[in-house]
Amino acid sequence: MLSGSKSLFKTIAAATLALSFGTIASQADDFPSKPINYIIPFGPGGESDITARHQQPFFKKMFGQDLVISYKPGGGGATAWAQLNSMPNDGYTIMGINLPHIIIKPMQKDVGFKTEDLAGFYMFHYTPDAIVVTNDSPFKSLDDLIKFAKEKPGELTFSGSGKGTANHLAQVTFDKLAGVKTTYVPFKGTGAAVQALLGNQVVASWGYTSVGAKHADKARMLAVAMEERHPAFPDVPTFKELGFDIVSGAYRGIAVPKSTPPEIQKKLSDMIGKINADPEFRKRMEADGFSLVDVGVDGMEAFLAEKAKGYAEAAKEADVIK
Repeated sequence: MLSGSKSLFKTIAAATLALSFGTIASQADDFPSKPINYIIPFGPGGESDITARHQQPFFKKMFGQDLVISYKPGGGGATAWAQLNSMPNDGYTIMGINLPHIIIKPMQKDVGFKTEDLAGFYMFHYTPDAIVVTNDSPFKSLDDLIKFAKEKPGELTFSGSGKGTANHLAQVTFDKLAGVKTTYVPFKGTGAAVQALLGNQVVASWGYTSVGAKHADKARMLAVAMEERHPAFPDVPTFKELGFDIVSGAYRGIAVPKSTPPEIQKKLSDMIGKINADPEFRKRMEADGFSLVDVGVDGMEAFLAEKAKGYAEAAKEADVIK
């Protein structure tokens, strides 16, 4: 009798498991069958919001459903990221993620999440770091700026968005590679950093290519942190061209709760990849100064591991982490 009961339980368990897998497969086949909640972990109007807005119409056109954008700001993104794994795991809740934020913040202190807690399924672009000066600046090239920095250590002041951010880590890396000592002045956000530059509160700014796109009438870039020149700025050299191995910026992607079925994560990854491949989408993003990258769910772990090494080293030199 006992043996028969065990056999019955095994049969029921196997049937339940098969039914579960069948349900997940069916859900993946039908996905998406309703609007998707796209949470931005910052307030409206920033680059995370802008790029999500670019994705919206393409998602609707390609997949027939809306991306409904909402905001959960706080803690430089940490408030939302700490809550992600308590949210529905059916694929209908997705959340923006940013680098270096999701790597550096947990290194600094307990922020309610660890990098590995976040199931990123696609990194779709980054805003490359750039050295920006005003149009009337005496620095016409990166060599001019480096010469000044070497002659007057510490007197070259850079504005930038926050501490431990892409801008800050780029400044630390640049100083090391160029053999100079500059002064980084953190501001609350890119907008404030740009205003400090335009108001002559600083000599230059560690900004992004998006600053060059938005403020072309008032500011210009001396170099961009990219593998190749940005399509929107063919006359601006890369740091690599000038002898400095710097490819960096603020990377943006999307994550789901970690318990979201792999089939759903893969489908979401493929969807964002398809949007990224659309020529019109690429054109819109590049016009705003963004650079497209394609890191899907299968390559995310390796990508994050590679980035973490560089971020940790620069953050220690910047005294952002111990």
